[in-house]
Amino acid sequence: MPTESVESRADAYRKLASRPALVFSSLAAGAALGLLAPAFAMDIGVFGDIYVDLLKMIILPFMVTAVIFSLRQLIHEGGATRMLGRVAVLLVAATVAAGLIGLLAAVVIAPGSHLSSETLLTLSKLVGEDLNRTGHTEMALFGNETTEKALTFGEMVLALIPSNIFAALAQGDTLKALVFSLLFGLAIGQVPLTSSLSLTHTLETIYQACLKLTHWFNYMLPLVIFSMVASQVARTGLEPMRAMLKFLFALSAAALVIIALSIWLLRWASRLPWHAVLRSQREPLTMAIATRSSAACMPAMIESLTDHLHFPRTRIELLVPLGVSLLRLGPVLYYVIATFFIAQMYGRELQAAEIAVVVIGSMLAGFASSGMSGFVIISLTGVVCAYIHLPFEAALALFLAIDPICDMLRTVVLVASNNAFAALACKRTASA
Repeated sequence: MPTESVESRADAYRKLASRPALVFSSLAAGAALGLLAPAFAMDIGVFGDIYVDLLKMIILPFMVTAVIFSLRQLIHEGGATRMLGRVAVLLVAATVAAGLIGLLAAVVIAPGSHLSSETLLTLSKLVGEDLNRTGHTEMALFGNETTEKALTFGEMVLALIPSNIFAALAQGDTLKALVFSLLFGLAIGQVPLTSSLSLTHTLETIYQACLKLTHWFNYMLPLVIFSMVASQVARTGLEPMRAMLKFLFALSAAALVIIALSIWLLRWASRLPWHAVLRSQREPLTMAIATRSSAACMPAMIESLTDHLHFPRTRIELLVPLGVSLLRLGPVLYYVIATFFIAQMYGRELQAAEIAVVVIGSMLAGFASSGMSGFVIISLTGVVCAYIHLPFEAALALFLAIDPICDMLRTVVLVASNNAFAALACKRTASA
């Protein structure tokens, strides 16, 4: 009884830590501290770094054990081929839909058009060019200008193959680790049950231990959100956010559409009441805001779908890592809207063929962004811009300044959409 009482209190506190009121209070308090006491705010940013590193510590063992164990179970139960066919259709359909939603937001809101003189002046300082077209332009006289080269199909395929799985694990390459896990899980599924039973028990033990660690780490969520926001505001201030407000509004509007659609699809797939569905998504979405890492949210995503919405665990444990690696709706949205923003900022009107190239290029860049973060994700915007000869390098500073907010939006979209994807791709349990 005492143990059960301690566990129930701990579980209640973990749920409290992800309540929307506490999350938004932590965000507001962190922003205020960053403005009022920037030096102190920079110092406490280490708490957020510690939290993210602790989660990264368990991401790969959690993902590898979950995928291998669930794929083995699925093969022995039957139906793996039919489910994987449904997965392929959903991946393509969802990616196309995200590209079109991003296109609609970019065209309707037009984030780079009709900017005020004050905004253009601020952007000019960051970009290093006179966007008001008054005749004064700053240019770099020394050094070579680098341009992003579009990835070839061969390069994308080679990026998936782990020539050394231990090196991939050591470098934290989640995409290569996923490919290894899928192939190893398929092979284990062909081994007789009696021979693979001991490995199954080992994988299940590692999986449960990683899940327990995630629960412990999530007790720190309010402090983590507070410290990370305070540190970021102290580092960049609010000027870049004010200057890029229309871009952030366009990205936020498109993100909200996908998040709302994802939650509606979750309710439709689970047949559960709205309050149950919304409550189930509270912890994974809060973790997305705090960590800005969809991979770090995988334990909470799996738990929300299996324990709260009653989807079959063996399928969800396979589909969530698969979706996080391949279904990259957040980056797709970002690349479409960012490319249109740059075109509109420079007064370039895109033709129908160029618009199609932007959408398709953004979908490919989104897939290529798997396992990447920070500057590397932003730099892939240059790949899309290169297709239609837009000067992305000059605008790079703009996107770097506001990337913490954009990264948060991308991650929340990834978590919400991948939960919906996993729910649609598997069958509901009889008890749901």
